[in-house]
Amino acid sequence: MNGASAHDEADTLHQAVSDAFAAGGPLARAEANYRQRDAQLELAAAVARAIDESSVLAAEAGTGVGKTFAYLVPALLSGKRVLVSTATKSLQDQLFLRDLPRLRDALALPIVVALLKGRGSYLCLQRLKHAHHDSAPMDRFVLRALGKIEQWSHRTVSGDLAELEGLDERSPVIPLVSSTRENCLGSECAEFRACHVMKARREAMAADLVVVNHHLFFADIAVRDTGMAELLPSVEVAIFDEAHQLGEAGVAFLGTTLGSAQAIDFSRDMLALGLGHARGLQPWQELAASCDRAARDLRLAAAGPLREVRGTLKLRWDDRATSTAFTEALAALGRASRQAADAIEVVSAIAPDFVKLAERAAALAARAAALALDAVPGRVRWIDLTPQGVRLIESPLDIREAMRAQIAAARKTWIFTSATLGADHRLRWFTEQTGLDDARTLRVDSPFDYAAHACLYVPRNFPKPSEPGHSAQVVRLAAACARAAGGRTFVLTTTLRALASVGEALQQTLEQEGEPIVVLMQGSAPKRQLLQRFVDTPRAVLVGSQSFWEGIDVPGAALQCVIIDKLPFPPPSDPLVEARVKRLEAERRNPFSDYFVAEAALSLKQGAGRLIRSETDRGLLVICDPRMALMGYGRTLRAALPPMRPLRDEEEALAWLREIR
Repeated sequence: MNGASAHDEADTLHQAVSDAFAAGGPLARAEANYRQRDAQLELAAAVARAIDESSVLAAEAGTGVGKTFAYLVPALLSGKRVLVSTATKSLQDQLFLRDLPRLRDALALPIVVALLKGRGSYLCLQRLKHAHHDSAPMDRFVLRALGKIEQWSHRTVSGDLAELEGLDERSPVIPLVSSTRENCLGSECAEFRACHVMKARREAMAADLVVVNHHLFFADIAVRDTGMAELLPSVEVAIFDEAHQLGEAGVAFLGTTLGSAQAIDFSRDMLALGLGHARGLQPWQELAASCDRAARDLRLAAAGPLREVRGTLKLRWDDRATSTAFTEALAALGRASRQAADAIEVVSAIAPDFVKLAERAAALAARAAALALDAVPGRVRWIDLTPQGVRLIESPLDIREAMRAQIAAARKTWIFTSATLGADHRLRWFTEQTGLDDARTLRVDSPFDYAAHACLYVPRNFPKPSEPGHSAQVVRLAAACARAAGGRTFVLTTTLRALASVGEALQQTLEQEGEPIVVLMQGSAPKRQLLQRFVDTPRAVLVGSQSFWEGIDVPGAALQCVIIDKLPFPPPSDPLVEARVKRLEAERRNPFSDYFVAEAALSLKQGAGRLIRSETDRGLLVICDPRMALMGYGRTLRAALPPMRPLRDEEEALAWLREIR
């Protein structure tokens, strides 16, 4: 293409985007409540420019900008092949089922759209068949869910387990009826032609726009087995929404993991397959019991003196790896896996399932052997401990190298966008950890009038989080705010421990005072159900931790007060945090300002973003940490927040809540 025609094409796309967002344009005609927003058009124009130039753009768009349409409209109008990646499967479904159909109809574009998720999201017909003949005992809830899935399997077209009402994504039945890279038989499978995973991949390859998630993107970089390996090279525009979660997703998938659940699942599959197809040819029960026992012993050794574990506990590698019990348990799992691999190989000609089973056993043994050696320089190890299991993880410190390699592989457009990417115009918090130092950056502020509609209260005469009485004062202030607001309050904690103590104490306080305010706590019900109960209950307080700091949308008067218990600094004892601090120190940088304050600023911005979700919303943000008002870095943290009106004392804060109630 010569310079003149490229310029003409750029002008054409820019004009088409302007026309789409115009007052009398197709979006205005299709959407009854459509309003022109200068901020949205600015972002859309920047996306169109990046598409024309096949360049890299990192764009932060504040709440209310309408970033989804701002990137989708130019992408759709460009006529190019597009990949859109977002943070979660529920956001994928929202894009695919709601946003894209509306835009496709409004713009009258004959485009084909596809949705692609990871293997674990789809029903595996072969695994479903095996589940019926599994000799392992199942509780009645699993059996009931299995029966429901069996009925649904005859009428589903996509095989996407998200179609099933009431099936929690953490349900123990899902691993029984979905495949993994390790246990998939590929073209050897009797159900290969009807396979839902392969069907989804074929549809993705034939589509003009494909919606994926960050985990799928990085899983493919790590193992090249998600369908992305064929898809990505054919894409001309790659867009990452909720891009602030890219780093966390990448670190999770670019590492090596050995988990007790992997070993226990393997032992169960080996026992079922061995007894079903090669009974008497190998001591299947002994081999399976050996792997199962080794996995459970590894979990006990990793726990060490810890007896009660809530949620996921991240442990330093060196705190456990030097103990004899841990090294022996890891070696025992390696031996059990190797013995299983040797036994399976003897009978591997009987059925293709045995070939995959032998590969799984060999992979477990290889990971155990690798983790017995010293870590590779530039990588960090840690142990994730849960009430049920353990995962040993070795990962890179960030995704710089992985993203640079992807961008260098082929010339295309790369768009990264989120409501929170940094506290400066260069968006350094995001661009540094992703290796996007040369990307064009853009910050588009929220169109909402925060100064008029939102207030910020930071109590100065308040215990610091490290001082006795801090938690009690958080509960007292939260109860006062909830009374003044008539419920309508989120209390966001930085840890699960604080979630439990604050939530229970707040419930007791309100009950003792005779206040008819319902306290809902994270963990008492699935997230979506809990949120719906909060919206439906006239006087409610929701106490949540990390998963409620972002991705939650409660517009209107249902939520008018957000309380944050303390500044969300990264935990210094976290192994990944420790490794990043050491690297910054080696680079002669200041870890506190360059890392801890920067991370806290982004988290605060996310938490504060729950408060004002529409032009008419009004509310109060309370940060129960006097360091925000008294310390020098507090200025940096306040500057990261939207321009809310500061309040001097508690009485002013409660008066504001009573006024807007």
